[in-house]
Amino acid sequence: MAFSADELRVVRRALAEVLHPSRSTAVATVPRPAEYVQDYLRLVEAVDDAMHEAGRLRAFLLAEVRRYRDALPGSSPGYLERLGTALDGGYVPGPDDLAALRRLRSLPCAAPEHLRRTAMLRRCETLAENDVRLRLEAHMPAPRRLLTLLPALPSLADEPQQNPEKKPATPPVPQDPNRRTPTPAELWPPHRRNPGSGKPDQARSA
Repeated sequence: MAFSADELRVVRRALAEVLHPSRSTAVATVPRPAEYVQDYLRLVEAVDDAMHEAGRLRAFLLAEVRRYRDALPGSSPGYLERLGTALDGGYVPGPDDLAALRRLRSLPCAAPEHLRRTAMLRRCETLAENDVRLRLEAHMPAPRRLLTLLPALPSLADEPQQNPEKKPATPPVPQDPNRRTPTPAELWPPHRRNPGSGKPDQARSA
């Protein structure tokens, strides 16, 4: 939206009155010229006309997008151009646009056109996903919405578990290098035999 020099003068005057209320109160008792009121009214009418014109232009552009989308794939250059202009104006692509772009991307074409279709598809998918996420967050309670904005924190299960009751390992006792290693016969002595029966002694029960 562009203002003329006269409209900028009126806007500057209105902003000065809003930013300095004490000064506006001081001059409130002074009767203002009728042209001041007429300037404000003309500015309001100009802004309203610009808003209506922007709405009409947006409606016309979206109608063009739908018309070119219905004529695909022959109208792919015009469709991509008008869709990009609508996206620059704040248009959020819908399921019909995403389906049309996926069909266009699957069709054979030159490499530059394929890259153009792919870039437009990725842009529309990102805008659609962000719109869905914002709609979901708008219905969430405040604590849940805050958690979605925080970065992902490591889970407690991923942290190493420490057992405070675990005692440190006892260091090994150094062995005497002069100590002789016992032989198997010393560890497991042979059973003694009774001289009369020729059989080994039976172990006595305790």
